[in-house]
Amino acid sequence: MELKDKVPPHNLEAEQATLGALLLDWGSLGDVVTYLRSDNFYSQQNQVIYDSLLHLFSQGIRGDMLTLIDDLTKNGKLAEAGGVAYISTLTDTVPTSANVDYYAKIVLDNSTRRNLIKISSDIKSDSFNETKDSRKILEEAEQKIFKLTDVNQSTQVYAMKDVVPKTIQLIDYHYKNKDSVSGIPSGFNQLDSMTSGFQNSEMTIIGARPSMGKTALALSMMQHIAIEKNIPCGFFSLEMSAEQIGQRLLSQVARIPGTKLRSGMLKTEDFKKLQDAAGLCFEAPLYIVDTPNMKLLDLRAMARRMKVNQKVQIIFIDYIGLITSENEAAPVYDQQSAISKSLKSLARELEIPIIVLCQVARTAEGNEPNLAQLRGSGSIEQDADMVIFIHGERQKQKEGEEYNPVQDRKLVVAKQRNGPIGDVPILFISSYTKFENKAREEE
Repeated sequence: MELKDKVPPHNLEAEQATLGALLLDWGSLGDVVTYLRSDNFYSQQNQVIYDSLLHLFSQGIRGDMLTLIDDLTKNGKLAEAGGVAYISTLTDTVPTSANVDYYAKIVLDNSTRRNLIKISSDIKSDSFNETKDSRKILEEAEQKIFKLTDVNQSTQVYAMKDVVPKTIQLIDYHYKNKDSVSGIPSGFNQLDSMTSGFQNSEMTIIGARPSMGKTALALSMMQHIAIEKNIPCGFFSLEMSAEQIGQRLLSQVARIPGTKLRSGMLKTEDFKKLQDAAGLCFEAPLYIVDTPNMKLLDLRAMARRMKVNQKVQIIFIDYIGLITSENEAAPVYDQQSAISKSLKSLARELEIPIIVLCQVARTAEGNEPNLAQLRGSGSIEQDADMVIFIHGERQKQKEGEEYNPVQDRKLVVAKQRNGPIGDVPILFISSYTKFENKAREEE
């Protein structure tokens, strides 16, 4: 039999058993609804019945044979659902309601197979369309398949009676653990106090003038996240090579000046520190991509693979101005706007924080940066959930004056959707190109 003549994968007995089990054990719907949607059912009448059960659930009404038939009748969908005769057979065909999760997973598995067949068909059709860019086809295919790998992306219906207890439980957990950081900690205590850490699905912009330490700040944060906290972290370096990033991290962790590492002028005691630092970095779940002028579609595709393969929980991008738009003929403003919106949607799709470095306009030189000075597009300010600027005076060494490697800087939280704005004093250790908490000044 030709593939085109084959009936799409489905299991009507499992669909009926799922619906029948839900009618017998209404409490199990709260679990099933987190991953099963009505369009996962192959049968149209089973889709209509499941939609009605979800409607009852959202209204806080217990579903049984009578309430289901009544709801379908009120909405004029009883005939479409197969009528009273079909509905009354659902509970008769269920061996046991205890296996509802097993039946539902069979329904979901068949739905996934049908979706894969459809995606494959779309890819085949698009591949024959010579007017469509091949990389665009790959991007769309990856996006569709990625959504299939995470069943939790499904539409969910929750009644407040289910939401409130879980929320209280979460508040109670934070109260007992006295941890103000609910997201991924940056390593800067005052900043984490203000922001509660980097939050999932949010895009944070870190802006500064050139050579003010954007990359150094990102690496300082990643050192804390990946090396100290062992949280998988992705880093897109569009300006520096992976080896340069590695050298900077070793300098920060070993506390050996970067100039020593570059020149090879190391002392005997430096090798022990370097060896210890290399051991820590070697084991760290930090993953680097160092492709210059990376296309936006390639970046999105690689980020998805990092999430699936390396299980990264946060991504840094250095920096937004070096990402190449797919539509290079468009004005720069429109390109940057499209890139910004795409990165924000990527954070929501992957459900992880994305930290994006950005330059600010020349008018900010010597002055505290503001949101209007973000370079590229006003869309960056609009799309970002949080904007942090690095501010400080550039150190000018006078003749005969000793150079001070420890410099005062501050982080300016200029925008935060879900928290306060304000300043965070920090220190920049120029010899290690590393930022540290102000409290470490005495050290």
